[in-house]
Amino acid sequence: MTLEKSDLLQMYRMMLLIRSFEEQCIRFYKNGEIRGSLHPCIGQEGTAVGACYALRRDDYLTCTYRGHGQALAKGLDPSEAMAELLGRRTGCSKGKGGSMHFTDPEVGLLGENAIVGAGAPIAVGAALSAQLDQTDRVAITFFGDGAINQGVFSEALNLAAVWDAPVIFFCENNLYSEMTPIAEMVNVEQLADRAAGFGIAAVTVDGYDPLAVYEVTLAAVDRARSGGGPTFIEAITYRLVGHMIGDTEPYRTQEEVAEWKARDPIVTFPQRLIDEFGIPQTEIEAAQAE
Repeated sequence: MTLEKSDLLQMYRMMLLIRSFEEQCIRFYKNGEIRGSLHPCIGQEGTAVGACYALRRDDYLTCTYRGHGQALAKGLDPSEAMAELLGRRTGCSKGKGGSMHFTDPEVGLLGENAIVGAGAPIAVGAALSAQLDQTDRVAITFFGDGAINQGVFSEALNLAAVWDAPVIFFCENNLYSEMTPIAEMVNVEQLADRAAGFGIAAVTVDGYDPLAVYEVTLAAVDRARSGGGPTFIEAITYRLVGHMIGDTEPYRTQEEVAEWKARDPIVTFPQRLIDEFGIPQTEIEAAQAE
């Protein structure tokens, strides 16, 4: 699908919405209005928006406790999402799930999951249901780099490969498994190489480029819909805040964070829309004001 200018603006609006949503979450959390833990996805909006823009409303999605961005990008109503965080009965999970358990079957969201790696087998099961029902729905599961060392994740990869399941494994490699550099936990340069052992097609993409993310995800979706089986996508990205609110981040330098912040898609994408696609500055400003 060729993206029109209206699509590009909508992608930018969604990234702005996710960023604004997360910043408001942090304010509520610090005021004591949101309880429990909070894991913002600030900096990772490009992966959520780029990937989810390649999906249909009825496609399945599972994600992690850092899944607010994917849930919103898939179509979860922001008011229902915020109400859930505030423990209100008008929330998407009736105020009982909180930050780590957004769920909305109406938009294919089968749930965030607080257990690392647990969304993968659920997505494979959803993909199997699409096969058995003979529909062309696909499933996508988002997970962090730390999830690839979970046993259940390997089991999910193997079943997806054996069944040619229409599922996309989307790894948001933000370089840190909580507070530990992923490079100290695996012996491969690219996490996508893990997929080769299961006979699964894999690709690595710049997660700070939402259009590149969209293109590789769309190719994976088309492949899955046509019976070509699963795909593993590794998106190199970065969270610009700590693992959770309260993380003092002693495991990384301020210089490293500053380097990634300079590439922040929220900052760089609008200028790209102007320079590469000729979208007027006034339309960019209108999206920001909205």
